[in-house]
Amino acid sequence: MSTRDRTRRVRAVRAAAAGCLGASFLAGCATAPGTPDPADGLSVVTTTGVLADLARNVVGDRATVTSLVPERGDPHSYEPSLRDVRDVVYADVAFSNYMLLEEHRIITMLDANLPADVPNVSLAESAVKYAAEIIPLVENVNLDTIWLGLAVDGTGAEHGATRASDVLLTATDVEGPGQLTGYLTETFGTPRVYFDSADGFDEDDAVTLPTSAHTHMSWTFSEPGVYRLALEAELRPNPEAEPVDMGSATVTFAVGVDPWSVPGAEGADVLDGGHADLAVQLDSAEIVAAADSAEDVGGHHHVHDLDDTVISVPNKALAPVPAGEGFGFLGRPDEQIYQLPQAVLGKHVHGEIDPHLWQDVRNAQAYVEIMRDTLIEVDPDGAAEYRANAETYLRTLDETDAYVQRTIAEIPRSRRHLVTTHDAFAYLGKAYDVEIAGFVTPNPATEPSVAERAKLTQTVGTLEVPAVFLEPNLAARSSVLTEVAEENGVQVCPLYSDAFDGDVTTYVQMMRANADSLRRCLA
Repeated sequence: MSTRDRTRRVRAVRAAAAGCLGASFLAGCATAPGTPDPADGLSVVTTTGVLADLARNVVGDRATVTSLVPERGDPHSYEPSLRDVRDVVYADVAFSNYMLLEEHRIITMLDANLPADVPNVSLAESAVKYAAEIIPLVENVNLDTIWLGLAVDGTGAEHGATRASDVLLTATDVEGPGQLTGYLTETFGTPRVYFDSADGFDEDDAVTLPTSAHTHMSWTFSEPGVYRLALEAELRPNPEAEPVDMGSATVTFAVGVDPWSVPGAEGADVLDGGHADLAVQLDSAEIVAAADSAEDVGGHHHVHDLDDTVISVPNKALAPVPAGEGFGFLGRPDEQIYQLPQAVLGKHVHGEIDPHLWQDVRNAQAYVEIMRDTLIEVDPDGAAEYRANAETYLRTLDETDAYVQRTIAEIPRSRRHLVTTHDAFAYLGKAYDVEIAGFVTPNPATEPSVAERAKLTQTVGTLEVPAVFLEPNLAARSSVLTEVAEENGVQVCPLYSDAFDGDVTTYVQMMRANADSLRRCLA
């Protein structure tokens, strides 16, 4: 008897002995005694249909691939069956996405019933070997915005500046639909207000900064729209010296509206992530935006002319007025304001990773390469076939990636705002330059709160999106999205994330269909 046949016989005996103990099947119940081996060749089990399709393109005719979550099923909530247990017991390879994509009972069942000598591969974690990029889920989406501080750069030596000198930065005027404030929350939680347009600006709407200063602030806006804040700066070398003019500038904020289509600022640089400072440059006597990026926080600062720059304050920045004494200048505690937070340190400490890696085709290619390597280890006799299949499929995925890039690029940048059922498209947004403007709830297994619905309604209204996007497998549980769309007179279009249906049955079809749907409904 070959090693392979011996392994299968052992598994069959194990399955027969396990029995079915009611609800305890998730801890080890398999198939009934005497059940025949379901496959003559290699048996591959995946948790989802997307992973099953990727695997089928690698194995070709050499193996049978089974998905535990059925067509139209939701991996976030699917409950495994006794048939699923049987498939796992007889598997030669198991591929899951993991990173908290699948309902926990799926993973529990898989780990409890898969024989110890069978590869059990978590693709999202493993795919980093082939340069798959991981996006952390933020602890609070309100914090996932640009971090905007104040700074003083340069020496100012020609003006007699020393480390004892001061720079006064004053807000002189603002245009916009609501109240603008800039404040700092001090060590013990007390706010110190620097700029507040509620009663107009005067000499008190200013902040004094030492040379080489770098400080953080919270910026709030009471209404959506475009704000233009006028600032002036002066250097005070010492108490006896005359102040030195350090220039003036106007800072443009796009609050809850599309930052790429601000009137008079077409073609401007949009700062929407990472860390930036409104910086007084002592050596050139000007006020600029000195920024890094969302990917390079704390890295080299790039100087932006504020006349050609827009600071984005997206709809996800909507948050309630902070509770606690001293915040009444912002409104009542139950009111929603747009806020760029003083600090976003710790925003990525939630402990979760966005698991939907395949929404970037390049990440799906990494999955394919991991599958190829694993199958060769399990079945070295099929190595040449697995390599050839993978190479052919990787070329197809290259073509798919190019198609998605090309198709989405046809949508005007000012209209690439994606509002969806749940937070599943960060990889698509990052890879193909689409803004994730809003979603009903971070997790489709949870009911949206009143605040989440209100934020969604405001997002759809202020951005004037022509469509929202509904995942077909979540249609029965997405009444909030369809109701908000109906209230705002916008269409509902399909967008696939976790599962196929009768119209879309492969990964390549899914990515092309998503690109087509985005172009059709947004462009």
